[in-house]
Amino acid sequence: MRNNSFYVIVLILLVHMQQLHAAGGVFQFLDLPVSSRMAALGGKNVSVSDHDINFALLNPALLTDKADNTIGLNMANYLADVKFGTAIYGRSYGKNHFAVGVQYVDYGKFKETTEYNEIIGEFTAKDVAMSLIYNRMIVDGVYAGATLKPVFSAYERYLSFGAAIDLGMSYQDPTQLFQAGLVLRNIGTQFKGYYADVDGQHFEPLPFDMQLGASYKLKHAPFRFSLTLHNLHDWNLKYIDNSRSLQNYEREDLTVDIPFIDQFFRHTVFGVEFLTAKNFYLAASYNHRRHQELKMDGFKSIAGFSFGGGIKISYFQIGFGMSQFQVGNSAYLFSISTSLNDFRL
Repeated sequence: MRNNSFYVIVLILLVHMQQLHAAGGVFQFLDLPVSSRMAALGGKNVSVSDHDINFALLNPALLTDKADNTIGLNMANYLADVKFGTAIYGRSYGKNHFAVGVQYVDYGKFKETTEYNEIIGEFTAKDVAMSLIYNRMIVDGVYAGATLKPVFSAYERYLSFGAAIDLGMSYQDPTQLFQAGLVLRNIGTQFKGYYADVDGQHFEPLPFDMQLGASYKLKHAPFRFSLTLHNLHDWNLKYIDNSRSLQNYEREDLTVDIPFIDQFFRHTVFGVEFLTAKNFYLAASYNHRRHQELKMDGFKSIAGFSFGGGIKISYFQIGFGMSQFQVGNSAYLFSISTSLNDFRL
């Protein structure tokens, strides 16, 4: 019998959605940070375009010839020993820029038991998405890109697959002091749900997000500031407060009323980078929604704040990022990237 394994699967889904504080739906792992630098910038940035190929996983319009023949590898130690990461490789042919990437989450192994707590085996849970990215400059300084993402998920015997696309645009000022980006992320659907009932396959929405961002580097100082607006398609980011009375079973009565100013800032992520040279950076950010939803009364927490840095050593760019999701639980991300062109004799 597999009764207990079913409840473990349900728990994985609920915890995963809660940690990502998303509105609902499937394939929430698509919103995890794709690199250490992206994590340090709050997990969302659709405007910065430089040598970092990983940003193309968030906005395909950020893929340029600077990432030609470049490979990026990213790994993370997430909550409860969950591991996730990404890999990406880019190539340019004239004005056409391509990249292929993969994003995964490995939840590890779980014991499968009967309702009598008898161990009868083990099972795993994994999420995987491919990224096929294309970008081209349409007019001077303006780029347009698209990403096709086949998605596969396997939680024990519960399987699901689907596909999503990202559509993005970016503007790069010739001086590289001002950059802006717009992206529609995760437009798609499930082709197969995790289960079926008498009405057929059970389908859920993907975590669609409309994001707009801008970055500005000071001309005479080594600082770059970024502002990213997310969930622009959904003003009311309400959520259920489980700390309210458990005797109240009316879902509407558990919904948190968010004041206008607080609601506005929940759509924002502020980031700053200290760029002393091309080969070194420090970054920090503040994600207000994450802070408000994951802080705990009576405990000190830096939930919502993220930090990181990177340095180039020889031919390799190495980065580290840290984000706290709740008291005592932080996610640590490590990145390494290199241009294969540097190894040519």
